[in-house]
Amino acid sequence: MFLNSTDMGYSSLQDCVNDLEQNGYLIRIKEEVDPYLEMAAIHMRVFDAQGPAVYFERVKGSRFPAVSNLFGTLERSKFMFRDTLEHIQKLVDVKMDPASVLKNPFRYLGSSAVALGALPWKKKSGAPILYGQTQISALPQIVNWPMDGGAFVTMPQVYTEDIDKPGVMGANLGMYRIQLSGNDYQLDKEVGLHYQLHRGIGIHQTKANEKGQPLKVSIFVGGPPSHPLSAVMPLPEGLSELLFAGALGNRRFRYFYDEEGFCISADADFVITGTVYPNENKPEGPFGDHIGYYSLTHPFPLMRVHRVYHRKDPIWSFTVVGRPPQEDTSFGALIHEITGKAIPQQIGGLHAVNAVDPAGVHPLLFAIGSERYTPYQEVERPQELLTIANQILGTNQLSLAKYLFIAAHEDNTALNINNIREFFTHIFERIDLSRDLHFQTNTTIDTLDYTGDGLNAGSKVVFAAVGKPKRTLLRELPRMLDLPRPFQHAKLALPGVMVVDGASFSTYTEEVQSIAEWTKAAGELDWQGIACIVLVDDAEFAAASENNFVWVTFTRSNPSYDIYGIDSFTSFKHWGCHGPVIIDARSKPHHAPDLIKDPKVEERINRLGERGGSLYGII
Repeated sequence: MFLNSTDMGYSSLQDCVNDLEQNGYLIRIKEEVDPYLEMAAIHMRVFDAQGPAVYFERVKGSRFPAVSNLFGTLERSKFMFRDTLEHIQKLVDVKMDPASVLKNPFRYLGSSAVALGALPWKKKSGAPILYGQTQISALPQIVNWPMDGGAFVTMPQVYTEDIDKPGVMGANLGMYRIQLSGNDYQLDKEVGLHYQLHRGIGIHQTKANEKGQPLKVSIFVGGPPSHPLSAVMPLPEGLSELLFAGALGNRRFRYFYDEEGFCISADADFVITGTVYPNENKPEGPFGDHIGYYSLTHPFPLMRVHRVYHRKDPIWSFTVVGRPPQEDTSFGALIHEITGKAIPQQIGGLHAVNAVDPAGVHPLLFAIGSERYTPYQEVERPQELLTIANQILGTNQLSLAKYLFIAAHEDNTALNINNIREFFTHIFERIDLSRDLHFQTNTTIDTLDYTGDGLNAGSKVVFAAVGKPKRTLLRELPRMLDLPRPFQHAKLALPGVMVVDGASFSTYTEEVQSIAEWTKAAGELDWQGIACIVLVDDAEFAAASENNFVWVTFTRSNPSYDIYGIDSFTSFKHWGCHGPVIIDARSKPHHAPDLIKDPKVEERINRLGERGGSLYGII
């Protein structure tokens, strides 16, 4: 249906909560709950059960209620945006491919009207956010994981402007975590601002630093659900997050500037304003992050707090970050619904790309591209695929990936990029391991990934496969498989992919020698049907599920350091192997700790699932 002037989106987070509750998508927890670990544990338990959004009526130590898991299922997300999702998909199509309007102008008539009606609206009076002010310490001090450095804002919308081009249309709205307490922060006066590479806020801070000026920062929490979704949306260059929020929420983004010159979201539940001065940093972290480990303590920008605004009866919005799947997995599914065609349109020859969620998103990419360089002869080696791979690894957040597996569309037009087993099988049936691995060393990886040799530092590798199958992969291991020590306990994780344990990692100096000796001894065996061997700490765990396999393999290895091979060689700077490729995915001393739940907290929250408890029948 087409939207008209009578169709209105949510005016507030409270409107959304009421709508979800009335339609069976939200449950209230009436018991008092501790923000230290308990709220996060409840959220994760409900999310794992694919349960409803959770409204916490009584947060210990705070007068403000909280809500989480709003986006916990794709079904619920699509319900919240049921009147606008189709139009938003069309708007993104237009931004990525303006020619589509000329091809089919009538298809976009209603969506164009939605876009024009979504322009941010500067309010002159009566903003709900001006109801009251409070302090950082009065907010729900939610701590997700036992080793977290303090309380964090996990669902913020961080707003900054370009000091050379001020105004909302050129502003950046992003979701970067905010540390409210702990470490050396002066409570109520300072907070930590953490953002990763390639973020819009970094460009704004760099410009401000060059001019020696402080950067004004506004942190919005809550508001209509279109606002936080817009903050994480990978929008095309030049498409304003505020415009997108208005179109997605079918309600113009309302804002104003306070007397200190900070931009304020009129419909937010809370707004924290502050300034970031050049060269002012403080240690931020640790924090349990989405790869499944802690991001450790590092210096990040210090924000000096000015004011904390709130509306009448505000709701604190939060989520829990940890090993996928989590709520941000559902965020990603919704984003894919909206922008699924966007990146392939940016890169010629690319049919599809998937940041594999169970592997922590950034460590592993699957891609399908065309191989059209030599249509006059049978394709025998990757050509255009390598060009496409280089473009993928130079595009926005995709550039943070470590492993890229790319297949040719022509080899299987029905290949499913979201099917882990099918995709790896396709690759390992076809790849020439002596030729088709391509490394980038001493380069940039994700800030949250500690497998490299420093913060943001590591390597990348492309596995490119094209042509007809070269091998038949084993579907089960031989019963009498006798591997040399120390790696003797083997399990088949996927067709042609074996995981092996038997020895803990010591140092790279020792392991390079140890693995070289093992590969020499293993080279005497018949490896027909095995394309990849992964060294792990626990073969049973790694082989128990596809999710376990990709999480262990790609979050615990640095390609240039941890890839070996049976009968390997280097020729004119190119590395390859004639036998199976080996990935050392054991935990290393420099890796960040795993996220482990507190068993006492898990035991305490069981009371909510008992008869008479708020979560009876859900957890």
